[in-house]
This record gives sequence, structure tokens and C-alpha cells, in this order.
Amino acid sequence: MIDGEVWLRSEGAEARILPDAGCRLGSLRVHGLELLRTEGERPAEWGSYPMVPWVGRMGGARFEFDGTVHEFPADAAPHALHGLGYRGSWKQVDGDATSAAFEFVLTDPWPFAGRVEQTFTLIPDGLITVLRIESEDATFPAQAGWHPWFRRQLAVGGELELSFTPAWQEERGADYLPTGRRIPPLPGPRDDCYGTPGGVDATLVWPGALRLRMTSDCDYTVVYDLPPEHVCVEPQTGPPNGLVGPTQQLVRPGDPLVATTRWTWVGAGTGTETA
Repeated sequence: MIDGEVWLRSEGAEARILPDAGCRLGSLRVHGLELLRTEGERPAEWGSYPMVPWVGRMGGARFEFDGTVHEFPADAAPHALHGLGYRGSWKQVDGDATSAAFEFVLTDPWPFAGRVEQTFTLIPDGLITVLRIESEDATFPAQAGWHPWFRRQLAVGGELELSFTPAWQEERGADYLPTGRRIPPLPGPRDDCYGTPGGVDATLVWPGALRLRMTSDCDYTVVYDLPPEHVCVEPQTGPPNGLVGPTQQLVRPGDPLVATTRWTWVGAGTGTETA
């Protein structure tokens, strides 16, 4: 049972945000069509949720920074999955009929003091979401991203078609972590991370129903299309296991990590998405 919900509404769309279920989009209805998987047995498998302060798998459920090893629960043994925010409870700090902001305090088992803010803004024909990770008093590595579960089939129209053009694919090892080698993109089915330097620009089309354009300033995108009924397209600031290694990004006091993603939509075949 989920306590509490926040609704945003604009002409033709409504979004249901669940602060106590990881501040995820529990539902997004556009022109009466539900785009997301609205429930699941496990928290990682429904809605559209934030991944903070890391994305994807953390190798061995541990990382080393500044000479200290930090360990976490191996909820995807032997790895730690998708950060802490999607399992936590967030506090609403601002909002009106079409926008809302929420705060998540970084605490145990995360070893560094900080906070995350996520804002949702429903605009005509679109939704803008921003994640901001701030440090209270120390420098630490962090990542941010989103994990939406799109339905392959809406109530009307054909099956979802995804198109985007990555610059490369991160080679995936037997442990499902990137090996560090970049390879040409391979055909699916996929549970893979792709380089999208300069930001992702993907199009999701449900023929005869809806066209959604996803843009983001994130330089990496994971596509997970193994489930028979759902497709995940995940903008993120770094690859899985990216708290260490050459893609590491640091958050410093007064210098937050900020990521933005924008979904815009129209009825399929009716025109160009709102910018």
C-alpha cells in the first residue's frame, strides 16, 4: 500500500507522483492513454523512478573513494542496484497545479552528507524532470538518471517502436558491468549502455496512438527491452559502475550535479513535438 500521492495536470495529460515510493512517476496518462507500467512486485520494475546517487549496477556493492572502501546492501547480488532514492521516502518542498519539487536527504548507508532535489514540470504537450545532487560539506562521486518502464502496447495502436542513434555501446561483461571497451552498437534484444555524448535524443512511437520524443543532457543511455511487455529507455549521467574509473563525476559543495530530461508528445503522425 502506497501512502500519499501528488497529481500534476495540464490539458491532455496527468502525472501521478508517489513521494513515498521513491518519488517515482506512478502513472502518466497522455490523451487518456497510460504510458507506464503502473505497478510491480519489486520497486525496481515499475513507473519511472530516479536513480541517485548512482545508476545501474554498482560492482560488488562497493566503491573506493579517496582511499576508503564504502559497502552497500547487494540487492542485485553481487551488485547494488539503481541507487538509494527509488527505495526511499521524499519530502515535497514546493508545488502548484503543474509543477512539484521534492527532497531526498542522503544518509546511511551513503557515507557523505548531501541532498537530492527532483522537480517535475508539466507543460503543454510535455513533462520536464530535473535531478540535482548537492553536497553539504565534502566532495564525493555521484550519478543521476531515470528508469522509466514504458508499455510496449497502449490501449490503442501498434507496438512500441524505439529509435535513437548512439555514438557507441559499452561492452558488457559476463558480470553485466561495462568492461571499459567501446564497441559499435549491436542489435537487440538489449540490456546495454550506450554513449550519447551531448545528450540523448530518442523517439518512441506507438503507431496509430502516440509519438514521444525524449531528450536529455545525459551523456549515457541504457536500453532494456528484454521484458515482453515493457521497454526501458534510461538517460543517465554515467555508465553503470561509474562511481569509479574514468567516467567518475564529482559533487562538491556549491557545485552540484544536475541532470534534465524532457518528454514531449503528440498523437502519432499529427505533427512535430513541442520543443
